[in-house]
Amino acid sequence: MVRKQDKKTVKRGFYGPALVETAGLMLEEAGGIEGLDQEIAVLRLELRDIIRKEPDKYELHLKTANTIANLVKIRYSISKEQKKCLKEAITKVFTELAIPLGVKAFLK
Repeated sequence: MVRKQDKKTVKRGFYGPALVETAGLMLEEAGGIEGLDQEIAVLRLELRDIIRKEPDKYELHLKTANTIANLVKIRYSISKEQKKCLKEAITKVFTELAIPLGVKAFLK
């Protein structure tokens, strides 16, 4: 059951009126975080879980990996060439994992 104080809305900021008080406090805390390291880490964990739980959803795997590559590019301000190398490295890892498992969908 939600406590009464949790049902109070937050008046601060653009999203504040739509949030209960506890969510508003979490939003304030999240606003204090700088950089993308935590988001990258969360996406890496999500990718691992997606691969385990849904091994046949290759397009989702690659989209998630591409999102990670984009965030890493932003995080480290890497060049287009470095981003290309990172994508190639990620694709190589998938290929080297997929081939032993008999999955041919990564190969185009």
